[in-house]
Amino acid sequence: MKKEAIYLSIVTLLSFNIANSQSARSLKIINTFHIASAGGWDYLATGPVNNWLYVSHGTQVNILNKLTGDSVGVIENTTGVHGIAFSVPDNRGFISNGRLNTVTVFDMNTNKVLTQIPVGQNPDAILYEPFSRKIFTCNGRTNNLTVIDPAANKVIDSIAVGGKPETAVADGLGKLYVNIEDKNEIAVVDAGTFKVINHWSILPGQEPTGLAIDVNTHRLFAGCDKLLMVINAENGTVVDKITIGEGCDGVAFDDVVKNIYTANGGDGTVTVIVERDANKFVVIGNLATKKGARTIAIDKQTHKLYLPTAEFEDKKPGQSGRPAMKPGTFQVLVIGK
Repeated sequence: MKKEAIYLSIVTLLSFNIANSQSARSLKIINTFHIASAGGWDYLATGPVNNWLYVSHGTQVNILNKLTGDSVGVIENTTGVHGIAFSVPDNRGFISNGRLNTVTVFDMNTNKVLTQIPVGQNPDAILYEPFSRKIFTCNGRTNNLTVIDPAANKVIDSIAVGGKPETAVADGLGKLYVNIEDKNEIAVVDAGTFKVINHWSILPGQEPTGLAIDVNTHRLFAGCDKLLMVINAENGTVVDKITIGEGCDGVAFDDVVKNIYTANGGDGTVTVIVERDANKFVVIGNLATKKGARTIAIDKQTHKLYLPTAEFEDKKPGQSGRPAMKPGTFQVLVIGK
């Protein structure tokens, strides 16, 4: 390679890294969407074919215009709702209902409920896996995954994973990676055979919750107790461990700007980490959000982040657990530039 070409490559790389760092530091809360109804929350998701944001909320899913926060509609009867996933080829959405042990199926254009599908106990995270074209639910009490055929709206298999599955991501090539919260490991599932093919310890990371993947560098990002564990998705080795905020329950990755975000609900921050390459990760900073903002969704088109939370009552002396939510204060924080 000529010296001029080498110099140009170095300048380009440095320019990208500088711009990336500046982009991360310029992030802030740019809007707050208020939802007055009562109830707790878990995951939220941006719709793949419209400007809609789907927000889990107690016994329903609130659908908002992701640009304005205006209400688009509500999908009701989703008691204990956790997550929302989409099968674009089938034009259907799927909602995991933790207290009903069901998945609600709805039309993505009209949000009309089509059917309810019984699954394992306490279905939590849910995702569409593109290689098998199937929907998978992580069932916390039965320690398994339920496999749903979204074209037929029926269960076709279940997969025992040896512990409590918290979150899963897919590499698009037929492998599914599942955080096993009570075993401090990641289970690897063959999406073609519906079999577990590996169990990888992620210690010193403990109680993994949020999970994201960079399919280009083959890196998994598992949110643990005050640590983000970076795992090689090809062999399960620990690549790095990065200090993050407290109470992480969600991790997002932006594959364009190469930023990793951890939602730290315990201390009300988002830790922003830049992936320089497959083996180098740099913490840019901790963006102040609000306590309780523990899950996160990223809009790959606008690069905005969405985090649900609420206002809370002060803890009384000796009180354990989470403080009580102030009625009518549920909200979604919008983070961008």
